Amino acid sequence: MAYVITDECISCGACEPECPNMAISSGSAIYIIDPLKCTECVGSFTSSRCAEVCPVEACVPDPDRREGRSDLLARWRALHPGETPAVT
Repeated sequence: MAYVITDECISCGACEPECPNMAISSGSAIYIIDPLKCTECVGSFTSSRCAEVCPVEACVPDPDRREGRSDLLARWRALHPGETPAVT
């Protein structure tokens, strides 16, 4: 399941540099997450970094994009060809 940034976002930018997949970018009013790049940090960290650093808890799992850990790891491998996951 990819994460999504809610309207609670204050556009502080804390989440963007934390994303190992460069899935987060500045939108017109709030930051946005590209669901095709989001792996919930599977492959890189043991928890979702964006959610950990968000001061207003605007980074949440997207209920419309439910995916298993193996699917997220496969996406991480596609985004990082030739690399070995730090966390599996």
